[in-house]
Amino acid sequence: MALQDPDAFQADMVDLIAGGGTALSVAPGRALTGRQLLSAWRNDREALVAASRTIDASARIPWYGPAMGARSFITARLMETWAHGQDVVDALEATREPTARLRHVAHIGVRARAFSYLINGKTPPADPVRVALTAPDGSLWEWDTSAADSVQGSALDFCLVVTQRKHIDDTDLSVHGSLAVEWMKIAQAFAGEPGGGRVATGR
Repeated sequence: MALQDPDAFQADMVDLIAGGGTALSVAPGRALTGRQLLSAWRNDREALVAASRTIDASARIPWYGPAMGARSFITARLMETWAHGQDVVDALEATREPTARLRHVAHIGVRARAFSYLINGKTPPADPVRVALTAPDGSLWEWDTSAADSVQGSALDFCLVVTQRKHIDDTDLSVHGSLAVEWMKIAQAFAGEPGGGRVATGR
């Protein structure tokens, strides 16, 4: 809807927020059987992919936070799909092997650093934080390589933290410097209100 009818999306967003937000948005899915829900998800995925291929890469797309550039918008949808997929994996106590596609999730997690501060009522620091992540194939993904403060470790753990699917104390991430520590406490790659994060389990 945001891609194909921005005005309808804006109206729907107002109604959604006024009607209870997340609880209202998931109600239709809860009324379906598991097979029906899976079919609906797959149909929506195909529709999103098709719509994404038609948009101007320079377009601004409305969303629940600030409007987003088209590329960032699609990257954010990949991130959300992966994060909610992790919820399914965790609920079923299943496993999911990480792939190179995690780079999309990691990238938006890094680029959402300022947003993480803003939604928590804080001023984003001017100085950057280096992020150095070990990809699933063993290669290194890096951002802001000249920064003094840093976050280092596996790409999977970083993505789990910035999507608030795992507490940082339950990861192998190595965090150095006050700016990096502060960021990791509030890191949030998704739009909306500040997330509550996860409680450390010691596992």
